[in-house]
Amino acid sequence: MNTFAKLLCATLLVVSNLAWADLSRDDAAAVAQRASGARVLSVEKSESSAQPVWRIKVVTPAGEVRVIQVDVVTGQIR
Repeated sequence: MNTFAKLLCATLLVVSNLAWADLSRDDAAAVAQRASGARVLSVEKSESSAQPVWRIKVVTPAGEVRVIQVDVVTGQIR
């Protein structure tokens, strides 16, 4: 039982750390793609109002190039 308790604690620690992890580059691109329905051209990390953001350049089906900012911490579009 002691081994099980250690394994359970280790698993809970890993899961709790994942919940606080920053949004990855790929996840930010997916957020922008789903929100805009556009094709992702590039993704770079930047700052907006002293907060880290992913700056994602997309091209819409109509051919317009847009920039979408996704908050690194929350994953919300700014």
